[in-house]
Amino acid sequence: MAVTTRLLQHPDPAWRPRMMGAIIALVLLWPMVVASEFKPWILLDAQSLNATGRFLADFVPPAHSSEFLQLMLVATWQTVAMATAGLTLALLGAIPLTLLVTQSLSISRLGSGRMRLAGVLIRHGARWLLVLLRSVPELVWALLFVRIVGLGPTAGMLAIALTYCGMLGKVYAEILESSDAHATESLLKNGSSRLAALLYGALPESAAELVSYTTYRWECAIRGSVIMGFVGAGGLGQRMDESMKMLAGGEVATMLIIFVLLVGCADLVSNFLRKRLG
Repeated sequence: MAVTTRLLQHPDPAWRPRMMGAIIALVLLWPMVVASEFKPWILLDAQSLNATGRFLADFVPPAHSSEFLQLMLVATWQTVAMATAGLTLALLGAIPLTLLVTQSLSISRLGSGRMRLAGVLIRHGARWLLVLLRSVPELVWALLFVRIVGLGPTAGMLAIALTYCGMLGKVYAEILESSDAHATESLLKNGSSRLAALLYGALPESAAELVSYTTYRWECAIRGSVIMGFVGAGGLGQRMDESMKMLAGGEVATMLIIFVLLVGCADLVSNFLRKRLG
């Protein structure tokens, strides 16, 4: 009884900010829910349930003929190759841009603590280039490159390279700037180049986080390459598009299983690399 009285006399002091935060979030989110026409009760409609049942029934059993599995093996390899090659090209562009936009790797600001005007202009130019690259979704880039280079994985690879270059450069710079810059500044003050300061100063401090994010982006590139297959960029996505148009549910089920296995393998690779670096 005494405990109950004490709780009533001393209510949670944070209840007012929490209530205000909940009300503000509701006021801001409700127009977005209305604009997106979010109506989850439609899923429970009898017609929707019947359509879902028929759609899922076509998935059983998954297609498993030897000829189809050989075709899936080629498409899977094409998807992984597209994602890996695209990410490699993205790294080739992201690393130089990271050197330009990371303030802790700036040589011009070592003396006075401020960057020269030319350095500021170059840094902001590189930063806006990263914004431009990542602001265009890879699916849009894929549509453009399909028009330029034709159907096939080349369009998907180039689309991944451009979008992921912007993403990797931005996040790499943020990771490096948030890490301890003492070793990097010491190397730069002793005449080291930016690349050497990155490799021997900043990289050892942030290697685990950089590798973790890179492998995560590789996993995203695999998923992205599947989606881009629907616009003619090859790989599993293009095969799935063909199977869905033919209403071949068993083939779609097999491809979905392959997608899950690919993402699981990417997660295993990420965990292995983090443990080795940890």
